[in-house]
Amino acid sequence: MTIDKNQLATFAGGCFWCLEEIFKTFKLQEGIIDVTSGYMGGEKEEPTYEEVCSGNTGHAEVVQIKFNPKKINYSTLLKIFWKNIDPTVKNKQFCDIGSQYRTTIFFYTEEQKNLAKKSLEEIIESKKINGEIYTKIMPAEKFYKAENYHQNFYKNHEYRYKMYKAGSGREKKLKEIWENK
Repeated sequence: MTIDKNQLATFAGGCFWCLEEIFKTFKLQEGIIDVTSGYMGGEKEEPTYEEVCSGNTGHAEVVQIKFNPKKINYSTLLKIFWKNIDPTVKNKQFCDIGSQYRTTIFFYTEEQKNLAKKSLEEIIESKKINGEIYTKIMPAEKFYKAENYHQNFYKNHEYRYKMYKAGSGREKKLKEIWENK
């Protein structure tokens, strides 16, 4: 009997379309087996996109990453995550506002929890971030896969996605936070 040695990582960082694209197209993707957009951290069972967007379910938009830790480690995934969010805002990411767009690292193991806390400490010590960091580190909860039309949105709806991403101010803000210090 073969035991699956792959692991899961789940991150909330605003629009799940953007995080899905980042993790699916990252240069070390040979260790990333799958990236799925979905919802986590709320009370409602089987929430829909419309319900999550209302801000009333308590869920965040997330990406769940299945990865091979022999090819890409969790610390690398954390670095990718941090460089693609604005941790200095609460319940908001770029043009998206509401608790469903909060930033959270959902951990599955004690090791992931410790690595997440270490990565947060490193960011604080680097002094790249001015002010409070609102990104939470929490135990993973039940994951709900988003509707099929959200999966691979950046590829399947390329024009609409590019317009959204350009209009969100995401790239400009990320450069201000991470590259100019």
